[in-house]
Amino acid sequence: MTKADVVSEIAAKTGIEKVAVQNVVESFFSVLKTSMSQGTNVYFRGFGSFVVKKRARKVARNIAKNTSLIIEPHHIPAFKPAKTFVEEVKRKVKTKK
Repeated sequence: MTKADVVSEIAAKTGIEKVAVQNVVESFFSVLKTSMSQGTNVYFRGFGSFVVKKRARKVARNIAKNTSLIIEPHHIPAFKPAKTFVEEVKRKVKTKK
């Protein structure tokens, strides 16, 4: 599902014009990115948390050149789903074998 699909579905369910929904979705992502880039976690009860994780300094290997390089400590965005969200997905999504 793409962002356009989400906008279309929200517009269909709410009756709000797609342009207005698109603006809201874009604003939501903008606020989320700004908050996380400032180191602030964003929590949605019952859905999950967008958190900033710190990665420690580590030594990595470039197998092609057989050299090692240092990756400095850095922060990355991550999503941690809420327990209720995880349980709902487990219940509703059937495993494919």
